[in-house]
Amino acid sequence: MGLRAVSFKACLHRPDTAPMTLLHQAMRAGHAPHRSAPPRRDVLVAGGAGALGAAVLEQLLACRAFGHVVVLVSQPLNTALRGLRTLPESALEPAPGGDAGPPEDTAVVVFDRERHANGREQAFVRPEPDRLVALAHALHERGVKRLVVVLPHAPSMLPDALKRGLANLDEQALASLGFEHLVFIRSAQARNPQRARRHLQRLADWVLAQLQLMIPQRERPVRAQKVAQLTAAIAAQLHAAPSGTRVLPPELVWLASQAADVESLARDWLHGRALPELAPAASRM
Repeated sequence: MGLRAVSFKACLHRPDTAPMTLLHQAMRAGHAPHRSAPPRRDVLVAGGAGALGAAVLEQLLACRAFGHVVVLVSQPLNTALRGLRTLPESALEPAPGGDAGPPEDTAVVVFDRERHANGREQAFVRPEPDRLVALAHALHERGVKRLVVVLPHAPSMLPDALKRGLANLDEQALASLGFEHLVFIRSAQARNPQRARRHLQRLADWVLAQLQLMIPQRERPVRAQKVAQLTAAIAAQLHAAPSGTRVLPPELVWLASQAADVESLARDWLHGRALPELAPAASRM
């Protein structure tokens, strides 16, 4: 009886610590520094027209690594697509005595084959090969740290050493601009299917078409969607890779088109890891 009374009396005088603990936690949380998620990076695209350029825009918009995809335009273009912004070509020139503002840290320059363009694609800037150095210089001055250049080429027309190295002086000039990361993606380019008017030219085209059978499979053209998927994967993961200049030859582009996990293959290539070997398809007689 006495023990119950003492226990009951102790309970009456015991402070209710639960509400105080919750209150202290709430006050502590109010004074704690607010941790917001780091803003996602933006990517700038020069060359959004054409089949390959449109596919690159689509893949970058679907990539969660970038907050906005900014496409370079030569004339005003209204777009309601979420995540897509436009930038006039004249805005690449830095304002005199002013700051260019928060820049895109990554840029992708796409050289694509010319095709019949609609009104929307005509507004996109189509980079010219002889203006590549000037464009890259303007991007570097804007604050771009990482540059990816997609360069199609005619199959079997480049020496093997140049496929893995810098093909011309312009690309060497790009490497000397000071980008933290510079990537050249060489994708094999299909021949122009337009039929020639002259008989001799048609005969020459027929002979070249037969020679296409002698081109190794890994150097044959890859669908634009596959090249764009690889380009977006490299651009998204470039910031975490060691700095430097890299060249992706056509056979590795073909390898990526056959891979089930393009993101993992791009990550392994950027970090210099061994890539899986795919057995070439058996030729039919």
